[in-house]
Amino acid sequence: MNLNPIVLSIPIFFILIGIELIVERLMHRKLYSLPDAIANLSCGITQQLSGLFMRVLAIGVYEVMFSNFALFTLEKTWLYWLALFLLTDLTYYWAHRMSHEINLFWGGHVVHHQSEEYNLSVALRQSSFQVVWTFAFSLPIALLGFDTMDFVLISALNTLYQFWIHTETINKMGWFEYVFNTPSHHRVHHGRNPKYIDKNHAGSLIIWDKMFGTFQPEEEKPTYGITKPIHSWNAVWANFDHYATMVREMKMIHSWRNKIKYMFNKPGWFPDELGGYRPAPEVAPARYQKYVTPAPNSLNYYVLFQYTLCLLGTALFLFNQSKFSLGEKAIIAAAISIVVVNCGVLFEHKPWVQVSEWLRIFVYPCALVILTTVLQWPPILIGLALSYFVISAAWFYMLSKQVNAIKA
Repeated sequence: MNLNPIVLSIPIFFILIGIELIVERLMHRKLYSLPDAIANLSCGITQQLSGLFMRVLAIGVYEVMFSNFALFTLEKTWLYWLALFLLTDLTYYWAHRMSHEINLFWGGHVVHHQSEEYNLSVALRQSSFQVVWTFAFSLPIALLGFDTMDFVLISALNTLYQFWIHTETINKMGWFEYVFNTPSHHRVHHGRNPKYIDKNHAGSLIIWDKMFGTFQPEEEKPTYGITKPIHSWNAVWANFDHYATMVREMKMIHSWRNKIKYMFNKPGWFPDELGGYRPAPEVAPARYQKYVTPAPNSLNYYVLFQYTLCLLGTALFLFNQSKFSLGEKAIIAAAISIVVVNCGVLFEHKPWVQVSEWLRIFVYPCALVILTTVLQWPPILIGLALSYFVISAAWFYMLSKQVNAIKA
């Protein structure tokens, strides 16, 4: 399977995000901020790019288990598909729950919770490393004899279901809430309020949370995000921030036994000699402030221009990734990652991103010209490369002068 349903659904995602933006205007509510939305989408991009190399964990190991160790040969009746759906959703629940309750695993899931907003773009904010910690939870399904591609399909549909529940525009849904996961249930899951933390881990069916004691109805409006905000729009750093914190804190722990406990106990655990467990702090809405990085409209438009081109290029690459060698995939993934990092960090006004962006503006068109010449691609690409360079260089030069003047 060269394309998974997630990639095929990319156009639908953006259509629905566009509809939510229209609803935002009609309701006169502030549901989106540009830097946050770009950071969310960028985490989704980096997750899809890393997935090209980690698929051996997500699918390959499952296939080995199914092909060599399946205990049963199952007929594909409606009972087969119903059982596969229920088992996939159940194993998702436990993988998701353990991603919240084991510190090491939390590092592979925390990315999804870092946004302090709650909208459809947050659904696309995914970690590049979560599959490392969660793939094994589904292996019992392979042992029971459920075909690999059938599992991949149902698992993808389970993920797609969860896209629409990342919104504040839909309130409680009556009887539907008794069985299925809904926006109200999932808003609780994204809350950093102590009563909401580690609740409602459901994928499609909320029944698992009710069965296993992790259900919490939505009461007061949640405050979204994590207890220690990342304060960055850098999509690549978002995947490493928690592990960097773990490294720093493990240096403070002297006993190897406690180091292991620190990795596998709940996030917030610390040895007694260092103060013990650190519970989530209460949220004071009156004093709570989201991470914001004010930017002139000219910067917003520049980033939107570059990011739109990046999205188009990324979609084109993902739809055609099977045509590239592993090395070519790595080079293209690195090039795309540089764009999404720059687009996020430009909002932070870090000095190094000025140098990085100038290098990118120069190197990328040059690379396209060289490839077009060597590989005899259509000559129009040389014209597009030169046009891109002139537009981007002139625009970024004027933007840099404006930003530097504001900082001065």
